[in-house]
Amino acid sequence: MLSKRSIRNRFLLLLFIASTVLIVLFSSILYIYIKQSILDEKKDELLSLAQDIKNNDAIGDTLFLESDALLGVSVEMVIMKIKYEKTLTRYLQYDDRYFISIIHPYKIEEGRYLKISKDITATMILFDRILNSILVINFIALFLILIYAIALSKMLIKPITALTSRLSNMNENFITPINIDTLPIEFYPLGEGINKLIFRIQTFLKYQKELFIGTAHELKTPLAVMKLKNQVTSIKERTPQEYIDAIKISNETIDEMNKKIGDILNIGRQEGAQFEKPENIDIVEFLKAKGKDFVMLAKSENKILELDFIVDHFKATIQPTLLNQIIQNFLQNAIKFTPENQKIVFRAQLLKRDKKLLIEIVDEGCGIDESIDLFAPFKRVGDKSGVGLGLFLAKSAADAMGIQISIKNRDDRSGTIASIELSDEMCCSLNDDK
Repeated sequence: MLSKRSIRNRFLLLLFIASTVLIVLFSSILYIYIKQSILDEKKDELLSLAQDIKNNDAIGDTLFLESDALLGVSVEMVIMKIKYEKTLTRYLQYDDRYFISIIHPYKIEEGRYLKISKDITATMILFDRILNSILVINFIALFLILIYAIALSKMLIKPITALTSRLSNMNENFITPINIDTLPIEFYPLGEGINKLIFRIQTFLKYQKELFIGTAHELKTPLAVMKLKNQVTSIKERTPQEYIDAIKISNETIDEMNKKIGDILNIGRQEGAQFEKPENIDIVEFLKAKGKDFVMLAKSENKILELDFIVDHFKATIQPTLLNQIIQNFLQNAIKFTPENQKIVFRAQLLKRDKKLLIEIVDEGCGIDESIDLFAPFKRVGDKSGVGLGLFLAKSAADAMGIQISIKNRDDRSGTIASIELSDEMCCSLNDDK
């Protein structure tokens, strides 16, 4: 039994049913047309003969005219009580013989009619042969259509089979984009979608590897330093104050390690946030609320955060927790690297051409080195404290929602511009189960 979930099987079944109906319908119409045309021709012959007899008054008052053996036609004069002004046609069967008979008015006022009959047994046998031939042709045609449909379905699913084979042979050590130029035009969107997914997987694996290596390095180094300091301390007897100082240094190192571990744990929390139910929210209102919180934070550090939203509303379906993580990280970095009494601008504007909302955070800090990947884990800029996972988390959140983020230097090289582009369409790949 054909699987209902198989597109190919459904295609074959529907094509076969449609072809069968079409062929049967066409053949039936053709057969009926041929049969009726021939019978009408036989009828016209009898009508013509009846008209000639009537016009020539060939039989006068004679009641019977012997059959004409050459034509297979018999003519009779019949008397009918009911008067008919039109010719009556009948198709009769006696044993294995078939006849066509007409009753044609001869002298209606006297109730006399011509009954002309013709043996059409040979014609009916011809009809049976035509019908049998049509049935044989139909079976052959259906067989050929089935073969064609199988070949066509194989051709149609060949790109899917090739893609499936290519993807099934991929693993975390061998992931390469698909060459969409080898695909039919109709499969370009599918190929592009798969390549985008492959790119995101490659980026994820790259970051994961860097994260593991960086985590091991970040935790191993302070542990080695702590061990060395403890070994030095234990070489000879120290004063109580020296022991206390050594313990304080060890505790400070432990605090730094705890902070690093906390940031690493945030990665796990973020992965959980990626399964947060998307919400349709007003992004501008969301940004205004976040901006007000950070205005106070900037003020406490003698810095100025200016809000510049030149768009009133912008609706989008998104995961607020992930968006908050990006905004919060960009604002924290801007405040961290901007000197005192300097300004940070938090702005949003509508890109009407692309129907996107452009969010920018412009600071007056030290700028960045654009030659390095700032979104890699444990990348730090400047002499400020931090583990170097903030931008990594922001990039992971952006990738999860399918939005674009970037950081670049200002044209005057007096700070950086962190930007986010949001579409008014679905920004999340998760389904809404409402």
